[in-house]
Amino acid sequence: MDIDINLLTEHQLAQLSQLISDANNIIITCHTNADGDAIGSSLGLAEYLRQQGKDPTVIVPDQYPDYLQWMPNSEKIVRYDKHRDQADLLFKIADLVFCLDYNVPGRVEDMQQPLLSTPAKRVLIDHHLGPDVPTALTISHPDMSSTSELIFRIVWQLGGFEAMGRHFAIPIYCGMMTDTGGFTYNSNSPDIYFIISQLLTKGINKDRIYRNVYHNFSENRLRLTGFVMLERLVVDAQRHASYYALRREDLRRFHFVKGDAEGLVNMPLQIKGLKLSISLREDTERDNLVWVSLRSVDQFPCNKMAADFFNGGGHQNASGGRLFCSIDEAIKVAQQAILRYEGLLK
Repeated sequence: MDIDINLLTEHQLAQLSQLISDANNIIITCHTNADGDAIGSSLGLAEYLRQQGKDPTVIVPDQYPDYLQWMPNSEKIVRYDKHRDQADLLFKIADLVFCLDYNVPGRVEDMQQPLLSTPAKRVLIDHHLGPDVPTALTISHPDMSSTSELIFRIVWQLGGFEAMGRHFAIPIYCGMMTDTGGFTYNSNSPDIYFIISQLLTKGINKDRIYRNVYHNFSENRLRLTGFVMLERLVVDAQRHASYYALRREDLRRFHFVKGDAEGLVNMPLQIKGLKLSISLREDTERDNLVWVSLRSVDQFPCNKMAADFFNGGGHQNASGGRLFCSIDEAIKVAQQAILRYEGLLK
């Protein structure tokens, strides 16, 4: 079977090449609460641009998890919430801004104003539905596993992969791995495994990458996991669904840090017959803000549920959103969502 991983039309390829060639001050951005794909794709693209003689700056809206801070060049990332003046100046003098792994400006939250007011041309590279960012070039492929996969394909098509080393391959592999739950969902395309085979030629240790992400938590995180499964998990066996709610006092009890809840939403899907898992987490600082994660199996559209009930969206089997209400009200919304989708769950 022939594998064709080219992504861009000839016009898009020429346009992107020209935009990069003409740019002197390049910024790479991703969404708030950046995950492995957001950070991985950003670091991977930055490494490619350095090989092209550029000096890009990766700017993220806020803190990202500790388990991603081992990746090469992560120490160069600028956090907007900590270095706002520096970042605002960079946006003012930029001539090219990449928007990675988000489809609408609101996903960068407090960074939205400088993102939209920058005189720079913008390029969006993303795999979420409904891209709505004003750009000179939009590269949107919701059928792809991750934005990191898109970056690999683009660099490959630009002819840049041969010159890439581990500092490119590690974050790209990490981004693909995390956005597919360790290649357990949204990862049936043979292309993905061809890409992995190519990344392995750069001398990366995929087993170590897995351990760095999934076996790199604190004792508190492990105890939080047990607490959630024992005390907070609610299983609706009749409707093949579950939900749990993490309250602020729960998070304080287990000394929660960003990233400690990562992956917990997948665990209830280990229950035989379960089709949907919903996580509700009260924000540690802001009142009436609840973060929502949804995971599903097979054909259940948790992205549609996220849009209908949780001000969110995403992919068929992995989505997210947020509610501007108390945690108790959020629980009622989750219960209503499960009832509304009863027909698809049974």
